Amino acid sequence: MPPGELPESPLAFLFRALEFAARKHRDQRRKGESAAPYINHPIAVAAVVAGTGGVDDPVTLAAAVLHDTVEDTETTLEELECEFGVEVRDVVDEVTDDKELAKAERKRLQVEHAPSASRRAKELKLGDKICNIRDLVHAPPGGWTLDRKVEYLDWTEQVVAGCRGTSAALEELYDRELAQARAALRAMRETVDGGEGATS
Repeated sequence: MPPGELPESPLAFLFRALEFAARKHRDQRRKGESAAPYINHPIAVAAVVAGTGGVDDPVTLAAAVLHDTVEDTETTLEELECEFGVEVRDVVDEVTDDKELAKAERKRLQVEHAPSASRRAKELKLGDKICNIRDLVHAPPGGWTLDRKVEYLDWTEQVVAGCRGTSAALEELYDRELAQARAALRAMRETVDGGEGATS
C-alpha cells in the first residue's frame, strides 16, 4: 500500500466487486422475455441478502454480486482470489456449478451440497432462489411451460431445505415468494384449462 493511502473500506470493496461483475456480465442478458441486463440479477441477490437478511459482511455481499462470474463468464477462481481474496473466492466456488456436467446432474449436486455449505454460501443460495422465483413469475424465460416452472419451484424447495436454520428472515421471505409463485402458476393453469374447456 502506498504511503498515506487508507485501507479499503467495506463499501469501497463492495463497489469494486460490483464494477468487476458489471464489466464481466456487460454483454449478457437474463433469459426473461424482457432480456434485462444480467447484472440486475446479482445486484438483486445482494440487495435481498443485505436488506432482508440483514447481512453486512463485505465478503458475503461481494460474493453475492460476483456469484455468477465464474459460472457464466470467462472469470476464473484464481482471478477472483487475486482481486478480492481467498474468502470471496471460496464462497463463489461453493455456489458455482460445473458447466461440464449435465444440467440434471448440476441440479442434483446443488441439492446434495446445500446442507454442508458454509453459512455465507447458504445465505447467498437463499437470496439467489428468492430472486429466481420472482423472475420466474414476473419475467419468465421464454418458452418455459407451466410444468417446467412448477418443476423449478419444486427443485428450489429441495435446495432451500438444505439451507434451513441459516436465516429466519430469508427463509420466511423465500416461503412467501414460493407460495405466491405457486398461486400464480395455479391461476395460469386454471386459465389455460378453462380456455381449453370453453372451446371443446
